[in-house]
Amino acid sequence: MNGDLYIRDVRISKEIPKNNYLSKLPVVHNLCAMGKLQFNKKVTFLVGENGIGKSTLIEGLAVAMGFNPEGGTVNFNFSTNDSHSNLHEYLTICKGYKRHRDGFFLRAESFYNVASNIDELDAEPGFEPKIISNYGGVSLHKQSHGESFMSLVENRFFGNGLYILDEPEAALSPMRLMRLMICMQKLVDNNSQFIISTHSPILMTFPNSEVLEITKAGIKAVDYKDTEHYIVTKRFMDAPEKILESLLGE
Repeated sequence: MNGDLYIRDVRISKEIPKNNYLSKLPVVHNLCAMGKLQFNKKVTFLVGENGIGKSTLIEGLAVAMGFNPEGGTVNFNFSTNDSHSNLHEYLTICKGYKRHRDGFFLRAESFYNVASNIDELDAEPGFEPKIISNYGGVSLHKQSHGESFMSLVENRFFGNGLYILDEPEAALSPMRLMRLMICMQKLVDNNSQFIISTHSPILMTFPNSEVLEITKAGIKAVDYKDTEHYIVTKRFMDAPEKILESLLGE
């Protein structure tokens, strides 16, 4: 049973107009055909090729749950580039019996804007304690991308939370990915749920997680070793010279 999850399943609840680009996304076709997409684990990875719609789905889930489209908590309310889709308007989310006490939506591509908004709010008079105190005390702009992301996870993610992450590996080295997984385990043990869009074979190895692979043919749970991401990466790392010779014709 998945009743103790904050998001149990999601479905397309009304017809998307044919002139809306969303109607052409494979993930939308798949959701319509399936009836609903069910989440069964506290950590779910959405994987698939670029253009399949996994980040659009992640964004739709986050906005439907009340998060700012550009990222942050439900209390963030800024917009620097109104580029998000309106998929959330067509989604119905079945929630569990518990309500999350914490949460965050991370978009790697707009994390800079979240950092800027924190600095702007802290610069205004009357804001005490400063918001940045919940993020490690040092402006996220004064850290590298990877450092600022880990500051977020280690200082701001409190537990009992819903954390929706879009390609977090974009900011992190392999060592920091492993550090992220340590943090994730502590948060999962503290009643948290993660839904993560990723291309990272390292992240997909997270224990007791579910990998949902999105293709044009459908959405199905797979072993991480059966994903194209893992297979291609392993083949390359097993024989990089041979593959490069084939690719580059040298």
